[in-house]
Amino acid sequence: MEHVILNGQILERNDAKVDIEDRGYQFGDGIYEVIRVYNGKFFTADEHLARLFESAEKIGMSLGYTLEELKNLLASLVQRNNINEGTIYLQFSRGVAARQHHYPAKDVKPAFTAYTKEVERPKSKLRDGVQAKLVEDMRWLRCDIKSLNLLGNIMAKQEAAEADCFEAILHRGDTVTEGSSSNMFIVKDGIVKTHPATNLILNGITRRVILDICNEQNIKIKEEEFTVQELLSADEIFLASTTSEVMPIVKVAGKDFEMNGPGMVTKKLQDGFEEKIAQQCS
Repeated sequence: MEHVILNGQILERNDAKVDIEDRGYQFGDGIYEVIRVYNGKFFTADEHLARLFESAEKIGMSLGYTLEELKNLLASLVQRNNINEGTIYLQFSRGVAARQHHYPAKDVKPAFTAYTKEVERPKSKLRDGVQAKLVEDMRWLRCDIKSLNLLGNIMAKQEAAEADCFEAILHRGDTVTEGSSSNMFIVKDGIVKTHPATNLILNGITRRVILDICNEQNIKIKEEEFTVQELLSADEIFLASTTSEVMPIVKVAGKDFEMNGPGMVTKKLQDGFEEKIAQQCS
């Protein structure tokens, strides 16, 4: 029987119920994280949970847990469900209160839920690469908050899916921001570029790992804006996310960009990412 977390308690999934006036359900008023599990162990859990607390602070929410308390509780759930290779999803809404647009009274406690899922690594896609589609970025201006308000992301992902693409590459005008559920990178003349960590993107945890790998391997990296044209004239393109890792983009649908497989720099970063997994999860 699968178990989940509801407000700090580990329960059988069928016994976990969320109130109809939960603000996450009615407003998307909440935050979330997804943490990868390899070999039954968390990968970059501290970084994900630190970002969760940062998101909570940005929306004026107190979670009522310490980072270590949360991590121990989530580890118990992974162990209870016997997850070897997968993910754990956790979210906090602002809680249950009569429907009103402004925040409820301070005595309303956040609602905390979490569940696990077996997820295999996308090995064939990591080897062969994926296709992406350019989509105008129509989201709100606080993409740095990992909030439950994902409708813009979902609509972009659907547009990509309808074109048989793995991901949507988002751009505001001529400036590439990120993917619908990932961060975007290009490589030109051996230099890696990615959008700076402003309010227009989510500062991904895998993004940060890649920056570390670049520094360790003396790969030059620039955190600066780049254009759609720079993307299409790049030597390599790849995306990064918790579940996609370092994913090569080998074709941009309807555009003049196509490769036979991952480029040399992307492969080096994939190798470095494998080493990071082995260091934390072996």
